[in-house]
Amino acid sequence: MKHYRKIEHVRRHGLSLLARLGRYELAVLLCVSVLSGGVWGFIELADAVIEGETQSIDETLLLSLRNPADHTDPLGPGWVEEMGRDFTALGGVGVLVVITLGALGYLLLARHHRAALFASVAVPGGMLLSTLMKMGFDRPRPDLVPHEAMVYTASFPSGHSMMSAVTYLTLAALLIRVQPALRLKAYLLILAILLTLLVGISRVYLGVHWPTDVLAGWTAGAAWAALCWLVMRWLQRRGQVETEESSSGTE
Repeated sequence: MKHYRKIEHVRRHGLSLLARLGRYELAVLLCVSVLSGGVWGFIELADAVIEGETQSIDETLLLSLRNPADHTDPLGPGWVEEMGRDFTALGGVGVLVVITLGALGYLLLARHHRAALFASVAVPGGMLLSTLMKMGFDRPRPDLVPHEAMVYTASFPSGHSMMSAVTYLTLAALLIRVQPALRLKAYLLILAILLTLLVGISRVYLGVHWPTDVLAGWTAGAAWAALCWLVMRWLQRRGQVETEESSSGTE
C-alpha cells in the first residue's frame, strides 16, 4: 500500500511538472525560436535581395497574380481587387493607430496599467524600427505592373507587412499574457496571424511590393512580437507588470 502511494505521488508530481513545462517553458522555447529564426531569416533574406538573387522569383510570383494576357489587370473580378485594397488598409498607419489605442483602452479598463504602458512603447518601437530599415535598404518599388495603391516610401521591407505584424502580433502576445482563458489566447493569436497574412498578400496582389519585401516584413515583425512577449514575461515574473492571475480578481 505504501509503495502504491509513493508511485501515485511520483506520477502526480510528474504530471504537474509536465503541465508547468507545457504552459510556460514550451511557450518560451517557441518564442525564442521565432525570435532567433526571424532575425536569422531576415538577415539571410536581406543579403539575398541585396545580391539580386531573389529578383527572378520575385518577378515570377508578382506576375502570377496578374492576368497573363494583360499584366495591368490583377487576377479576379473587380470586387476581389477592391477586397485587396480593404485588406491592405488593415496595415495602414491610421488603422493600426486606432487598433493600438483600442487595445490600450482595454488594458486600462481592465486595470492593467503597467501592461498598457509596456504596449504603448512596444508597438511604436516596432513601427519606428520598420521605418528605419526601409530608409536603410531603400529598395525601389516593383515596376513590372501598375501600382493599385498609393506608395510613398521604399520597398524593403514591406512597411504594411511589418507594421501589421508588429501591431497585431505584439498586441496579441501582450493580451495573451494577461488573459487566463486558453481558448481566448488561441483566438487572439489566430486572429492576429490571419490579419497579418491578409495585409502582406494584398501588398503583392496590388503590385506595390515584391514578395520578398512582404516576407521580410513578416519575419522582422514576428521576431519583434516574440521579443516583446519574452520581455513582458520577464517583467511579470519580477512583479513589474500585471499577470493573468491578477486579472482574474478584478471586476
